[in-house]
Amino acid sequence: MTTAPPHRSSRPTLPRVTELRLSAFATHRAARLPLGPLTLLTGPSGSGKTSALRAYEALARLGGGAELGEAFPEPGACVPERARADAQRRRGFRIGCTADGPEGPVRLEVAVQAEPALRIAGERLTADGTTLLETALRDPGRRTVQAAWHTAGAAPVTRAPLPDDRLGTALLPLRVAGKTPGQRRVLAAAEQMVVALRSVFPCDPRPERMRGPVPAGTGRLLGGCDNLADVLWRTRAECGRRHALLVEAVRAGCAGPVTDLLAEPYDAGRLVRALLDRGDGSRTELRRLGDGELRYTALALVLLTGPGVLEVDAPGEVPAALQTLTVLADELDRALDPAQRGELLRLAARMCERGHIRLMGASSDASWAAGVSGVTVVHLNRD
Repeated sequence: MTTAPPHRSSRPTLPRVTELRLSAFATHRAARLPLGPLTLLTGPSGSGKTSALRAYEALARLGGGAELGEAFPEPGACVPERARADAQRRRGFRIGCTADGPEGPVRLEVAVQAEPALRIAGERLTADGTTLLETALRDPGRRTVQAAWHTAGAAPVTRAPLPDDRLGTALLPLRVAGKTPGQRRVLAAAEQMVVALRSVFPCDPRPERMRGPVPAGTGRLLGGCDNLADVLWRTRAECGRRHALLVEAVRAGCAGPVTDLLAEPYDAGRLVRALLDRGDGSRTELRRLGDGELRYTALALVLLTGPGVLEVDAPGEVPAALQTLTVLADELDRALDPAQRGELLRLAARMCERGHIRLMGASSDASWAAGVSGVTVVHLNRD
């Protein structure tokens, strides 16, 4: 029995990754991780929370057109520990994901050879049971893979070589003419996958780097949030509404009264520093805040801004209304007290519900997330 695809009007309008598959990656075997707008990976040390986040980031980089070596700077660490080499001494790993959107669920699978040379060994893009793109490493002596994509014209497929160091799905818009219905279907599925994967912001605020004044720069927040003061200097002037929401969030997560979060020139204008306005004529420099207060403030800023402020590779060819930013946060609750965790999670749930931001975080114990609406908790274990 064949099930008809869902009516187009019932499909999500914003492409989004709904599942991460780690078929053979680091400590993971045949793992399928469901992803919602706000997902928390939880499990003991060694269960693979960090490696799952890295796999997602790598897929996002490949979707943005990065070379394989940029996406996997340490490919040996991605190979399952007990994976045996074949007769040609080759070892590798397999990852993939599902992206839902106007074209329905589109599935991507990628096999990567890590040893003796890093290269894509195979790739498959499918939708509704149809293989839209398939590549295979036919000749190990050539730095190409043989690709075949769906045409549904005079010839059922088109065959051509593609580089073995880039994701074929990301290259299809440059290779497929879009003249036949089959080719247009391939293009639509590939574009949905690429748009869903791109605009990822790996975030790990480092309090020790956020306390002092920083040089004035581009006003784009770095992943470690080192330049928090410089970004506040920009956002406070550009968007009063979002800044008011940030102040409200900081008030809920920091000790003492907070009426504003300021940034001002320092050291004859060469630097910028950030302060809390206490509302009684006194101000507190960020260097006096606790680690939890600083991490909480930085994460709240990330959730309340977007690709224009964060240091991300936003797809410029995609209208802003169709873009979704995915924040990756390992040890999301590190240094946060119970009140800060709860406030941050509620803020994240509100922002993710709007559809233009998604959060994938990790925590060794996510029991504190129980009962919060909109949170998908994925339990991992060492087995």
